[in-house]
Parts: sequence; structure tokens; C-alpha cells
Amino acid sequence: MELSGLDIGVLAVFFVCVISVGLLKSRKGKTSEDYFLAGRGLKWWLIGFSLIAANISAEQFVGMSGQAAKGSIGLAVASYEWVAAITLVVVAFFFLPKFLKSGIFTIPEYLEYRFNHTSRLVMSLLMVIIYLGVTIPTVIYLGAKALNPLFREELMGIPINLTTLSWFVGILAGIYVAAGGLKACAWADLIQGSALIIGGAVVMVLTFMALDNPGRFEGIDVSAVNTSLGVGDGATFGEKFAALKDSSMHMALPRTSTFLPWTALLLGIWIPNFYYWGLNQFIMQRTLGAHSLREGQRGIVFAAFLKLIIPFIVCIPGIIAFTLYAGKMQENAMNQESLNKPVLEAFAQVKTTPAEAGMVIPFDGDFAQLEPQLAKEMLTFNAAVLGKAAPAGENLSGINKELLEGVDDSHPDVEVRQELVGYDYDGAFPLLIRYLTPHGLRGFVLAALMGAVISSLASMLNAASTIFTMDIYREWFNKKAAQKALVRVGRCCVPIGVFIGCLIAPVLANPKFKGAFAYIQEFQGFISPGVLTIFLFGLFVKRTPRYCGVLGLILSPIIYGILFFGWGDMAFLNRMGITVGAIAFVLLLVTLIRPMKELIVLPEQTKIELSWSKGSVYFGLFVVFLTVVLYIIFW
Repeated sequence: MELSGLDIGVLAVFFVCVISVGLLKSRKGKTSEDYFLAGRGLKWWLIGFSLIAANISAEQFVGMSGQAAKGSIGLAVASYEWVAAITLVVVAFFFLPKFLKSGIFTIPEYLEYRFNHTSRLVMSLLMVIIYLGVTIPTVIYLGAKALNPLFREELMGIPINLTTLSWFVGILAGIYVAAGGLKACAWADLIQGSALIIGGAVVMVLTFMALDNPGRFEGIDVSAVNTSLGVGDGATFGEKFAALKDSSMHMALPRTSTFLPWTALLLGIWIPNFYYWGLNQFIMQRTLGAHSLREGQRGIVFAAFLKLIIPFIVCIPGIIAFTLYAGKMQENAMNQESLNKPVLEAFAQVKTTPAEAGMVIPFDGDFAQLEPQLAKEMLTFNAAVLGKAAPAGENLSGINKELLEGVDDSHPDVEVRQELVGYDYDGAFPLLIRYLTPHGLRGFVLAALMGAVISSLASMLNAASTIFTMDIYREWFNKKAAQKALVRVGRCCVPIGVFIGCLIAPVLANPKFKGAFAYIQEFQGFISPGVLTIFLFGLFVKRTPRYCGVLGLILSPIIYGILFFGWGDMAFLNRMGITVGAIAFVLLLVTLIRPMKELIVLPEQTKIELSWSKGSVYFGLFVVFLTVVLYIIFW
């Protein structure tokens, strides 16, 4: 399958419009406040759509949809969206007033006022590292992953693969960020956020139509669909959806789940949510650029309401995609260069000479279930390579995992190859676009998806450049830098971020990262517990000593790292919860033993109007009520 001329035309028109509007609206900005905070003039509707467009990208449409496609996870992954709705309401009324009152440019800047200059530097460095090494590469990779199924192997003599598509996505996002800053991002987000919701809704409707009458669409085995659902050939859409709801649409996973156990809903999941929505520069930058507190609160609560819709256009289509296209997801896993194909080819060459192979091969439970004979051969092969007897048992994946534990240390000359997987789960949403959308409409849906990817990427690039310019360059290299110099440095940071992100992105195809969504959540866990804890103490515990800022930031990667390497099978959200608890205990103990004697008086700006929006309070409570209702329905 390939894109038609009509699809390419729709894509081209969409991106020309997005970039043109963004640059046109931001052309008058000259100061650092204009470039990094849109002149503090953003209205609520711009803030709301911009928050959603910055947040929702291929991380959701590819990563989250792929997680939902896994039978062991299903709709439970939607907790990241629905918990976020409540989190946003809290951020609007407890975090934002304090941040706008102090007039800060960046989140780390607040740490200097509340704690000390060093804590601002440490957080700035940690956030830049996370942006460059985790979030930016992940968004680039997922954008390339979404595009990959839609192109042939070559286009005008240029090889089309994850690497070339990663550079395309990164460069496109960098163009209007470097030129226009936050205001360009915000106005582009208005178009892309609207298109995102419309495009996602279109795919959702088409997915429901395919579930209702799969025979109307290409590439669907009708009997296999009915068999997997456990329904008869004449089953109605309601009966099929009810079967899916019973099997895959539950918000509570067992306590033993390594992804999102129900215990994580009590504490663990709130940590990345409060960090992401309240303390993450690329998200909060929109609200810091609000025209007033009233506009900021309205925009955040509006975004909270939109978050309730996202699982219906992302997670549920992902669940249905596995039902419709499980065979194709298995085929893609076996044949894609980024997944099983190179490992299987290498195994075919050395399987008869394990003593000389110099490699062992892990595989997941899906692969063992789908290819039991091949899995047994690999288990025997791995044992021979390590000079051990082949273990016996039914759980081939678990036995093989046990066999390969500690191989890196005990057999440093043996290479552990990329894990073989049964299904290409991250391919769920791209398959829906590929097989369900007609030409023309396919171009629009793809434009909406790519717009979301590029919007998120642009926001991250802008945030990284803001933190580096305002918190590192200005504070440590050139305190007297002129406004033009600050804008110039910010613009220079963008291509550097694109370059680093595009280099790392293709590496994320390796299954050892357990999917892009898990990768981005796992590795942010090294800093998010510390950031959240010190901000909570800084905002609400007035006697917390100044040096606790640095202490909390340093403890976070140490404690989480111990849990990560020592208890790798524990759900990462539970590791986050333990890390927050441990840091909070230390900070509380320090505060009780040596409380700060004189309370800190934070700076107050006078430009931003700080009266509250009562209507937003009522609407925020309504959003919380709706969230609780959704949990009751799908629990």
C-alpha cells in the first residue's frame, strides 16, 4: 500500500497551512518573553488546544494504542488519560496561581526562589538530558513508526525506513519552532489539536464499522474475528463490543501486573501525572504564557475535559485493531527489519553450531505461544551456547528468561540478541489507517496524526531550548545577555535537539525497551519522583530548608536506580511510589530536625492579572465527577 496523490496533496496543504499560520502569528515577537512565552498573551482556547496537541502524539496513537492492544493490559492504559483529567484540575487551582504570581519563565526557575541556585541548575540539567535522551527521541521514533507502513521501501531513489522518516519528522518540527517560538507552536497547535480530535474520531468510527461488519474491509479474516471474540457469525455490534468489554476493557489490573497494577492507582500513577502536567516545562510553558490566571485556569480545565475523550479515540481502537488484524501484527513482527527478521536470519545460520555461535536469543510469551517448535529449538540452542542442559517445562518464555539471567556477567563473550516478539503491538493504529481509511481521508487522518507528533516534538524542542537558554546559558555563561542574544541562543538549540533526537530514535525499535510508551514512562521515573517531591515540599511546607531542593533531586535517581536494577520485575509505577515515599521521609525528617528559621518571601510580578475563574472551578468539579463515572463503568 502507498499514499495516493490526493493523500500527499492533503498532507502538503495541511502542513503548509500549519507552518504558515504559526509563523504569521509569531512574526512580531522580538524579546525573550515573546519568543519563549508568546508575550504572555495566550487565551484559554489556545491554551486548551495547545495543551492537548502538545501532549497527544504518536506516544498515544502508536505507543498507548499498542499497549491497549495487548490482552494483558487493554483499556487499563487509559488511566494515564483519565487520571490526567483530575490532575489538570488540581494543577489549575493549586499550582498555576503560585507559578504565575512569581512571574517565572521556567519551572526550574521557581526552585531558585524557593530553594537555591544550585537546585535550579541541577533540575535544568536533568530536564535537558531527559528531553534529549528520552522524550524527543521517543516522539520522533513513534512518528516515524506511524509513517513507515504507508510508504514503499524507496521514494525517488531514497530508501524509506525508520531512520530517514525520523529525520523527516524532526526537521519538519524544528523549522517553525526555531523561527517562531511558543506563539508559533500555540497557533499551530490550534489547527493540529482540532484535526487530531476529528481525525481520531474518524478512525474510531471506521474501527467500529469494521468490528460490526468486518467483511466490508480489506485484510480481515471474519471467522478469526468471531472466534477470538467467542461470538457466532450473526453477532451484532453490541454483542461483539460487550465481548471485548468483558475481556479487555477493565481499568483494574492484578496486583502482580508489571505495567499498571491496581495498587499503582493509589499513588504510583499520580507521580508521573503531577510531574508531567504540573512541573514539566513543555506542558506548563503554555500556561506560563497565559494572558491572566483566569485564562490559564479556563484553558487547563478545558484540556482536562478533552482528556476524557482520548481513550475512546486511541485505546479502544487499539483493542479492536488486535481483534481485526492479529494475524498481520504477527506477520509484521516476524518480517520487519526492526523486529524479528534479522535475529531469525542469524539463528538460521548458526543453529547447528551453537558452540561457535557466540549469541543467545530471548523471546517473549507471545512468540513462544505462536511458534512453540521454534521456541523449543531456541531454548535448546541457548542452553548449548551456555554449556548447560536444556531445561524442561511448559512455560518456554519464563524458562528461557531464567536461563539467560546474568549472561552478560557470566559469559561476556556471548551477545544477547534482540528479543523476539509475537506481535508488533506498536503497529496497531498504523494498521487501522492503512486498511480502513480510503484515499483522501487517509491523507487527512495521517496529517492529523503527524500534526500531533510534530506539535509535541515542537513543544519539547521549544521547552528544551527555553530551559537551556534561560536557566543554563543566561545564569551561568552570560548574565547580561541582550534579548536578541537570548532568542538567538534559543533558536540555535533547536537544530541541536533535532540532531540528537534523530540519532537516538531508530534505536528504540529494539524490543528490549518494551515498547516506546513503556520506555518514556520508565526512564522519566529516574527524575520525576524527586522533582515532584521537592516541589510539593517547596509549595506547601514552608519550613523546608533550602538545601532540600538539591537533596531531593539527587536522591531520586539513586533510589529509583536501586529499585530499577534490584527489583526489575516490580511495576515502575510502584517503584515511583516507593521513591517518592523515601524522599518525602528524608525531607520531612530534615525539616523537623533543622527547620528553616526565616520564611522565604517569593518574588511577585504585577503584569499578570491573578483573579480566579469561578466558572472553571465548577466545570473542574464536573470533570472530576465524569472521571469517577467512567471508572465505575469500566472498572
